[in-house]
Amino acid sequence: MTSKHSEQLKFGRIAACLPVKDIEKSHRLYNAMFGFDKVFENGTPPGFMILQKDDAELHLTLQPMHKAPFNIAHMLVSDATAVYALCEKHGLRIVKRLQDKDYGLRSFVFEDLDGNRIDVGQTL
Repeated sequence: MTSKHSEQLKFGRIAACLPVKDIEKSHRLYNAMFGFDKVFENGTPPGFMILQKDDAELHLTLQPMHKAPFNIAHMLVSDATAVYALCEKHGLRIVKRLQDKDYGLRSFVFEDLDGNRIDVGQTL
């Protein structure tokens, strides 16, 4: 059930916020793999960083004691096979292998350096 207020509410972007143990190392990985560039950082040394590529953003937050429990973000991409190959090239753990799903996505799940599980999908 939606309220009158929620029907009038408009949303802009919603960005995934990834807890990481080493913010610079994570930045280097996401830059090398996907070309995400740093557009903002806060603190010395940084405790928060925004990475951007095209219309997508990843927010990194420094959490030295982080333990990733589940899929934390979903990336919709133009070529899931290419992203899968990049994950393998960078030695990232593949949690769920690349598969074409009956609901119309080619998808897989990988873990980043901090164990954050990222679900990747491509519309078929």
